[in-house]
Amino acid sequence: MRTLPLTLAAALAATLLLTACDDGKTGDDAKNADPANGSACAIGDLGVEVGAGAAPAAGDTGNVTVTLTNQGAQCTLKGFPSVDLAAEDSTTSVSPEEGAKAQPLTLGKGGTTSFTITYVRGETGSAKSLAVRKASFTLPGAPEDAHDLTWSYGEVARRDGSDSGGAAEASVSGFESSGD
Repeated sequence: MRTLPLTLAAALAATLLLTACDDGKTGDDAKNADPANGSACAIGDLGVEVGAGAAPAAGDTGNVTVTLTNQGAQCTLKGFPSVDLAAEDSTTSVSPEEGAKAQPLTLGKGGTTSFTITYVRGETGSAKSLAVRKASFTLPGAPEDAHDLTWSYGEVARRDGSDSGGAAEASVSGFESSGD
């Protein structure tokens, strides 16, 4: 008679212990999860707004600021956004700003952040410019989930001034905190 309550208590304890170990995350969710800060942010959970201070003439510097608003569960950004500039016949990747350091940033629901693409405007029709038509970006931890932006800010100068194949004279900032 005394062994039944002990057996039942042991079974109950084992069940509770196993249940406590299951965090409900599997596969990619578990790989991208950060127990303290949530999982990696996904484009599909973020609202995207673009504001630009377009460069008025060749040789001038312009800025395209992308603001992201979290519409889902708490998530974390660790690293830099990956940005590509696409022309009709080529695509070039944009490097992080020189000396910039990526800081992890946690976004709660409704939280916002932004990053800036800084570029030098190229001369229209010049072989030393890249006729950008689209900018595409992905977030760290979600490289397969791209968001495209129509580029209407003029051609972008090539970094090395070459007639073809040179990287764009552009850089991308890290994620910046926006308000509280």
